Amino acid sequence: MGPVPVRQPSTTGPSRATPRPTVSELTIQPNIHVTLDYELKGDDGEVIDASESEGGEPIRYVHGYGMLVPGLEAALVGLRSGDEREVVVPAEAGYGERDETLVLEIERSEFPDPKAVEVGDEFVAESPDGDEIAMNVMEVKGDVVIVDANHPLAGRTLHYKVKVRDVRQATEDEVERAAADLDEAHEHVHGPDCDHDHEPVALGRKLN
Repeated sequence: MGPVPVRQPSTTGPSRATPRPTVSELTIQPNIHVTLDYELKGDDGEVIDASESEGGEPIRYVHGYGMLVPGLEAALVGLRSGDEREVVVPAEAGYGERDETLVLEIERSEFPDPKAVEVGDEFVAESPDGDEIAMNVMEVKGDVVIVDANHPLAGRTLHYKVKVRDVRQATEDEVERAAADLDEAHEHVHGPDCDHDHEPVALGRKLN
């Protein structure tokens, strides 16, 4: 039996089909689903968080919908699966600068369980414009509780070491969920021109 003939591709006209990018050709762009290993350190070298720490896991997100801090998300554009990068994110491109007007005095009686309030407790308060704000108890002075509504990493330079584990096209459902989360998120960086009233109107559940 002779060799099986192989049909040769035509060279007289354009191909009818455009090949889809292979996985290795995909890069991080809007609407790409990314799986990311990471390590986050502060300026002092202390490990703040890591995907390989106890209880940690990779970040999984759809790119382009504000699911990461802006400085990190911008630095990941164009990376492929297997790429590694170290990214330094200044406070203004991370969780914002500290706002001392978010350090508040609240009557102990306003808390859900006034007698049990302790330093280090975290609560959720509702601001006048309807936002939920996480607050950390800094000090308890008699009938007054000092809380800080800044993000714990506000004002800090963030040092990320990341490795892209996987990139793929996000599904329609994933894109829709990411877009919905973006619509619902109210990311307000408080600055000198802020006209919001920072005093909470009510304290809600305890977080820890």
